[in-house]
Amino acid sequence: MGMDEIIRLALERGFFFPSAEIYPKTPAGLWDYGHLGVLLKQKYIQAWIREVVRRDEMILVDGSQILPRDVFVASGHLESFADPVSTCLKCRAIHRVDRLVEEVAGIKVPERTPPEQITALIREHNVRCPSCGGELGEVSLFNMMFRLSVGASGDEAYLRPETCQNLFIDFPRIYKISRRKLPVGFAQVGKSFRNEISPRQSLTRLREFYQAEVEVFFNPAKANELEKFESFRSYPLRLYFDDRMHVITCGEAVESGIVSSRLAAYYLALIQSFYLKLGIPEEKLRIRRLLEDEKAFYAVEAWDLEVLTSIGWMELVACNNRGDYDLSGHARVSRADMQVFEDGEKFTPHVFELSMGVDRSILALLDLGYRVENGRTVLKLHPALAPYSAAVFPLVDKPELVSKARELYESLKLDMDVFYDESGSIGRRYRRQDEIGTPFCITIDHQTLEDNTATIRDRDSMQQVRLPIPEIPNYLSKKTKL
Repeated sequence: MGMDEIIRLALERGFFFPSAEIYPKTPAGLWDYGHLGVLLKQKYIQAWIREVVRRDEMILVDGSQILPRDVFVASGHLESFADPVSTCLKCRAIHRVDRLVEEVAGIKVPERTPPEQITALIREHNVRCPSCGGELGEVSLFNMMFRLSVGASGDEAYLRPETCQNLFIDFPRIYKISRRKLPVGFAQVGKSFRNEISPRQSLTRLREFYQAEVEVFFNPAKANELEKFESFRSYPLRLYFDDRMHVITCGEAVESGIVSSRLAAYYLALIQSFYLKLGIPEEKLRIRRLLEDEKAFYAVEAWDLEVLTSIGWMELVACNNRGDYDLSGHARVSRADMQVFEDGEKFTPHVFELSMGVDRSILALLDLGYRVENGRTVLKLHPALAPYSAAVFPLVDKPELVSKARELYESLKLDMDVFYDESGSIGRRYRRQDEIGTPFCITIDHQTLEDNTATIRDRDSMQQVRLPIPEIPNYLSKKTKL
C-alpha cells in the first residue's frame, strides 16, 4: 500500500490530522493525534520504556522545552543549526535549496556546504523557482530554532530543537544523586521544535514532534570493557556501508573496527532488537553508516537505523557517538564542572546517543502494517501496539446479549483499551476493527447465555477460539505483550 492510503486511513479513522485545519492559513508541519493515534503513540512509548529504558536500567528525565540562549551557544545550534535558503526574485517564494538542487540537477549537496558554493551550483545548473520558474537569489542560511522572549524583561530563549540538551545540562546533578557508575544511560521522551522550511509527507518532517532520546555517558578509556556486551556478542547486526548490506555479529563488528567499541555495538544491537520486536521485518531494516559529509557537526561516529517504507528508506533513529563535544561545550560556556571522578581518574564523559523519532516510527509502523488481503483491509500492528487490544460485540441486537456484552466490556475497560460495538452486521464490525488494527474481537452469542463462554476471533488468522468469560482477561493480557 502507498503512503496516500495511510494518510486516508489516518484522516478517516482519527489516527492523526492537520492541526487547526478549519483555518486556511495554518502553517504546514503541525499535526494533531486523534484518539487512535494517541493510544498507538502511548503504547509505542510504553514499549520503548520496557524494552530499552528498563532493560538497560536507564534513568528517566523530563526536561523543560524552553531553554536559555547560552545552552544553544554551548551546543553549537546558534551557529550551525541552519538550512540553506533562497528567495525567488520574481514571486518572492522562499525555498530550501540544497534539496532543490538535488531534485533538479541530481547532485547531492553535503551538509555544511557554504552558501556561496550552493549559489554557484544554482547558476551552473540553471535551477529555477519551482513555483513560477523565476530566478533564485543568493543563498543564505536560515536558523531553524524558534526564538522566544521570556518574561517582562524579554530575556532571549529558544524552544529546544532536540531533547538531548536537557540530558547534558542536567548531567552533574543526576549523576550525583543517582549514585551510579558509568556507563549510564539517561532517557527522555518529549517534544522538540524546528522551524522547518518545507515540512512534508505528514509525520515525516514536522515543526513540532516527539523524540524518545537516550544519551549514554561513558568513560572513553573503558568503552571496550562493557560487561553486558557479552549478551549481544553473537547477535547479528544489519549494517549497511560501502553501498551494500552486511549481516555480521556484534563481536565481528567490533573486532574488525567497523563499529568503534563494544559499547557502541551493544547499543546498536539494543535499538535494532527493539524495532524487530515491534514487528519490523528483518529485510526492511538496516543500520546505515553515515558518510563524513552526512554526519552532524558533533558526531565522531554516526549510524542511522532506517526502515524501508512505501516512500523509500526512512530514518527512525540517529545513533551518534558525540564524543565529549556536549559536556565540554557546556562546561566552557557555563563554567560548571562537568567532569566525574571514578576509579582514581577525573575525566569528561563521552556520549553515545540513540535519538528516536516517535512520529516517524508510528508512520512507518502504519505503513508496513497496512495491507489488503483477499479484499479485506487489515492493519497488522503488533498486538502490544494496537490502539485497542480487543473489541466486544453482541452477536445481534437483543437485550440479553447486549447486557452480557456490556458486562464483559465494563469488566475489561479499566485494565486495557477495549471498544464496544453493537451496530451493523457482525461481519462489518469485524472489518472496521481489522482496519484499525484491533487484534482480537470477542463475540457474545446465544451459547454464552447457556455456558458463559464467548468466541475470540484473531485479526490475522481469522481463526476463532471459545473460552470461558472469566479466562478472557488473562488470555488477552498474555496475547498483547511484547
